[in-house]
Amino acid sequence: MLRVSLREISAALKEGRVSPTELCQRCLSFIKATKFLNAYITVAEETALKQAEESEERYRRGQILGDLDGIPVAVKDNFSTAGIETTCASNMLKGYIPPYNATVVKKLLDQGAVLLGKTNLDEFAMGSGSTDGIFGPVRNPWSYSKQYREKSVQNSHTENEDSNWLVTGGSSGGSAAAVSSFTCFAALGSDTGGSTRNPAAHCGVVGLKPTYGLISRHGLIPLVNSMDVAGILTRCVDDAAIVLGVLAGHDPKDSTTVQDPFKPFELTSFIDASKLCIGIPKEYHAPGLSSETVALWSKAADLFENAGAKVIEVSLPHTRYSIICYHVLCTAEVASNMARFDGLEYGHRSSMDKSTEVMYAATRREGFNDVVRGRILSGNYFLLKQNYETYFVKAQKVRRLIANDFVNVFRSGIDVLLTPTTLSDTIPYVEFIKEDNRTRSAQDDIFTQAANMAGLPAITVPTALSEKGLPIGLQFIGRAFQEQQLLTVAKWFEKQVEFPMIQLHGLMDHGHTVCQHQKSAFFS
Repeated sequence: MLRVSLREISAALKEGRVSPTELCQRCLSFIKATKFLNAYITVAEETALKQAEESEERYRRGQILGDLDGIPVAVKDNFSTAGIETTCASNMLKGYIPPYNATVVKKLLDQGAVLLGKTNLDEFAMGSGSTDGIFGPVRNPWSYSKQYREKSVQNSHTENEDSNWLVTGGSSGGSAAAVSSFTCFAALGSDTGGSTRNPAAHCGVVGLKPTYGLISRHGLIPLVNSMDVAGILTRCVDDAAIVLGVLAGHDPKDSTTVQDPFKPFELTSFIDASKLCIGIPKEYHAPGLSSETVALWSKAADLFENAGAKVIEVSLPHTRYSIICYHVLCTAEVASNMARFDGLEYGHRSSMDKSTEVMYAATRREGFNDVVRGRILSGNYFLLKQNYETYFVKAQKVRRLIANDFVNVFRSGIDVLLTPTTLSDTIPYVEFIKEDNRTRSAQDDIFTQAANMAGLPAITVPTALSEKGLPIGLQFIGRAFQEQQLLTVAKWFEKQVEFPMIQLHGLMDHGHTVCQHQKSAFFS
């Protein structure tokens, strides 16, 4: 029951094959069974069961609110949730309970969704591994999959779970792990430079970053205001479209949301590929890209070509400046946003109160980890009077050139761009921490951050398993506000590749954990 899609479980609820309370209880018990994954920071058991009971009453009366009524969901712990602690995985906000819900959370609850809890992340969403929060790293459910276990035993002749567990990617690793391990049917992440798409690719789920301005940011604790977007993590593209339909639209509380009304859409199963033009950006053949990922990318392009689509190599010439430009703009906005955490209004306050200045300094030293403090220092350096023009203003100009590259490509007739999401499949935690946070983020955001700087919609779709038995995802980038076209292409691709379902080794009833497809013949 927990392994079906959101649409399928919604149908089961409507037909009375399962009740919202029963479904909620099953998810809660599985959260407990998979606690070692560390996907959740807070589990709101009491609240969730109450919401499930209210949903059950609505079903009894025939007053269903929509497809999400009674559906268990999870939310990344940088979205404000009324009455539920919101920490950003930081000492600075430990114990902070917001008095209001983020708009996206309110929209989910208004549709009857059942909020199971808040998911783990890198502190203040700064990272690409979900390893740098105060609640400890998130473990990738694929570490315990039959697919990975069988391959790792063959290769190493040992099976040491504790040393070989894999990172989820980040910073929305908790949300990706929660969806991948069947503890919820959809989860919210945030995406500033790839924080939804990166962990989605590493955890074998769908990760959607909508167009900037399509979804409200009100109540999302900001990292980079000009790039932050609420992300959606689900097990299939169809489910992402359902959640998008609920979340999208203008919000008077967020002036950056577009005024145009958003009309929810259903994705068609059929697509006329002969009318499609797919662009392959040549600059995305980046150093460090694994040969496996290159091969999959190439096969995916062939898949579209064989179906009748036009596949064209395109150029995004300013891509090589993209990650540096992103770093300058990201840290500058981080420095500005983090200034509010001063120990006076809310959050942590140091007991060292010899003077206001001493209290400020001690509060921020105690409240922020090294990664956050490092980014604040970098950002403040770029914003110094003598550096402002050289770094910040110049980066803004380069950002415009990067956005113009995408405009030019789409104007040339390209419908969707096809790229890798990550350089390779995921790696063990012990390997991941050999590099510092900044180095890892620069490597892991290489294919994803440009879409944030250009404000474009992008989605990662799980494509195939690597030789190690781990997920590899590919990314589709679409035209601004053309989510319907982007998701239609992604759904068609998803259907062709038939990505295998995770078989959680030793955690589930093996009689039910059936892999529907080992791999499509195309990607074997």
